[in-house]
Amino acid sequence: MTEYGKGTHTVFHHRYYLVWITKYRHPVLQGDLRLRVRTIIAQVADEMGIRIVNGVLSVDHVHIFAEIPPHIAVSEFVKNAKGRSSRKIQREFPHIGKRYWGRHFWGRGFFSTTSGNVTDDIINAYIDSHTDGKRSENEANISLE
Repeated sequence: MTEYGKGTHTVFHHRYYLVWITKYRHPVLQGDLRLRVRTIIAQVADEMGIRIVNGVLSVDHVHIFAEIPPHIAVSEFVKNAKGRSSRKIQREFPHIGKRYWGRHFWGRGFFSTTSGNVTDDIINAYIDSHTDGKRSENEANISLE
């Protein structure tokens, strides 16, 4: 049975599969930096009322499967998650500046699809394939590869 999200005047089932990459696809999402990015993305999602269904941080890109209410633009969530994480990462991990001059941590743009064309099971199986099939029970359902 489908679980529907509820707002003040809405009932919805909007799920989006989102992917974005680090600038130049440098494999920098490792160790404490990767943990911090996961925390920041979870905070942004929570503040915006977005439920992360599943996700994984690979060394050079992020996969997020999220339920986003209809009053929030998908691009607004991605902009906030990428923007806040970029600012905080560059401030908290100054060594990143050697690789990422120009204050850009993430690559431009992102990939987005709904789970209508690709089923939830296919998206979850693909994300789980990055984590040896272990479903995340950690912070906001985002695993570390």
